[in-house]
Formats: sequence, C-alpha cells, structure tokens
Amino acid sequence: MFLHNRSLCKVASNVANCATSNVRFSSQKPKTAILMLNMGGPQHTDQVHDYLLRIMTDRDMIQLPIQSRLGPWIAQRRTPEVQKKYKEIGGGSPILKWTELQGQLMCEQLDKLSPSTAPHKHYVGFRYVNPLTENTLAQIESDKPERLVLFSQYPQYSCATSGSSFNSIFTHYRNNALPANIKWSIIDRWGTHPLLIKTFAQRIREELAKFVETKRNDVVILFTAHSLPLKAVNRGDPYPSEIGASVHMVMQELGQTNPYSLAWQSKVGPLPWLAPATDDAIKGYVKQGLKNFILVPIAFVNEHIETLHELDIEYCDELAKEVGVEEIRRAAAPNDHPLFINALSSIVADHLKSEQPVNPKFLMRCPMCTNNRCRESKKWYQQLCAQRAAI
Repeated sequence: MFLHNRSLCKVASNVANCATSNVRFSSQKPKTAILMLNMGGPQHTDQVHDYLLRIMTDRDMIQLPIQSRLGPWIAQRRTPEVQKKYKEIGGGSPILKWTELQGQLMCEQLDKLSPSTAPHKHYVGFRYVNPLTENTLAQIESDKPERLVLFSQYPQYSCATSGSSFNSIFTHYRNNALPANIKWSIIDRWGTHPLLIKTFAQRIREELAKFVETKRNDVVILFTAHSLPLKAVNRGDPYPSEIGASVHMVMQELGQTNPYSLAWQSKVGPLPWLAPATDDAIKGYVKQGLKNFILVPIAFVNEHIETLHELDIEYCDELAKEVGVEEIRRAAAPNDHPLFINALSSIVADHLKSEQPVNPKFLMRCPMCTNNRCRESKKWYQQLCAQRAAI
C-alpha cells in the first residue's frame, strides 16, 4: 500500500510558522481594511475547551435542546478526545498562521492591483478562538480605515459557517456603536471563481502525477466537504449546491479526466446529515473494486484539524489499511499556492472596483428560515451597506 505523503501534513504547522515569521506587518495606516472571517482553530491544546464551548453554544452552527446546559456538557466531555487529536498534528491548528500569510501576500498584490485603495491591510476574525472577530473589529476601528471589506474565507456559503460569522458582527454592533466614516462592503461567497478552481485543479494534478501511469486514469477523485444536518438542507441552506458547483467546475478544468464523486465529512451527533460520509464512500468504492483515490478538501482553503487529522490520519492511513486501499493521496489545501493568492487578490480588487457593496443573494434568507436573528441581521446589513455606500 502506498499512502499519501503525510510529511506535507506533519510539517504544515511548521511551514506556516516559518513563512509567517518572514511576513512584514505594516504599521502604516490602512486606507482599506480586509477582515478575513473564518471559524479558526486552537493554536494550543489549552484553548480546545473554550473553542468547543463557543461552537456548542452557537445556535447558528448547531441547534441542541436545552443548549445552554447541553452545549457546555458536550464541550467538556469532548475536550480530552479533541486535545489528543491536536497533539497528533503537532499541538495545535495552523489555520491562523496560514490565514495571516494568505492575507499578507494578498495585500501585497492588492497594493499593486488597486493603488487607489491602497494601502491595504488584512485582519483575521475567528468565530470561536482568538483572534475573535469582535476583538479584531476594535483593532480595525482604532486604525480608522476609509473602507472595510468583510471577506468570508468560506468559499461556499452556509448559514452555519459564513452566516454565523456575519451574524456575530451584527450582534456585536447591536450592542456597540458603529464607527463613523467607514464604507462597508461584503464578499460572502466565491466558490466558482476561476482562479480558485484552477488552484484546486492544480493541487489534484500534483497528486495524480504521483500515481503510476497505468493506474492514473482510474484514480477516483473523491471531493470531500464538511457535512451539514439535513434539517438545515431542507430549510434551504445553499451550501450543498454551491459545493456541487465548485466540484463541477474543477472537473471541467481537469477535462473530466477521472471518475469522481462528492462525499461529506465531520458529522456530529445522531441526527441525519448529508451523505454519503467520506469514510463510507471509500469503503463502498473499495467493495466495488476501486482502490485508488485522491481526497480533495473542496471547502477548505488552508490546512487544519479536518485535513491534517481526519483526512490524513483517520482515512488516508487508518481506514485505508483497514479496507485494503491500494494507494490513496490527499490534495493539499490551497494554502499559499500562487494561484490561490492571485484568486484572493483578484476577488478583492474586482470587488473594490464594483459599485455593488453587497451581493443580493446574501440579503436573501433561506426559504424556510425561522431564525429571527438572521432576519434582523440581513436587514441590518442591507441598511449598513446602503448608507455607507454614500460615504
């Protein structure tokens, strides 16, 4: 059995750390601030409990009965198991280091692409761990930029991820005064951007080239994305369709060279979620005689626990040995690939030139939405972007 070269993943945290150590952070006052929103990940194992607590008490992310009691109990119960996983990938998540590097490289390009809105400065706002979004907003207010772009780092939109981050900003300013004289705008989804698609395709080609030629065309490209409860899907969450659109365009970019499928990972709890699960898909294809795979994390833009542990250790190593996989590899996340940095800078540069501060789709709620906070948040963003567009 020939497994994915896990050395990339084992040293991912160190690579990001070394790269970030060479990044120069400008003290110059920015004209344009870009707030990069993501869920984040604990940098150290002692942050795991609070990280899980915030997730388990966030009703945009997960709905539980008597959540104020059950959420903390689940967080406490799962902490040792999750800490163990982080220890196995080096002691913490590299997501902050990768995001800082991506942001710095993006802004260096933006200063050249869009000199009229320069200097640009990136900020990181995580939902569940430091730097928390509300604290980063205070830093941005202190820097007093002329313009603030809220840039979701989830390429495909879901109410549970992107929606939660945007709702948290609404909640913050419901209790705090808005800064004056800042023009706000939003980049909420970009899962079919041509340069993002090219990045994923190139990551796949890099792994395909490592298979012997006689097997190469038969390798199953198994796209995998974080799953979602069917309750959210039936409510109308756009995430599954946007994931499917990304997969379709990547395969078009590759010229439909290989068999492919889409599966879903990281289910939590007993309720029905999107299926098939990624591990079940691997087992099923092996039973059908398909034993060579490339796993592609299509919804993640940098390495973190769900690529470095779930995919690399649990599936590419342990599961592959258990079910008799011949060869399995995992395409790297976009990370700091030059095509991906070009994608980020191009997305923001085009947005800054646009007369549209917010995508009309963002202002829509799911057809079966019953979340009052979501309704209020969408109205607030509509008014905010309309008012601030005139600044």
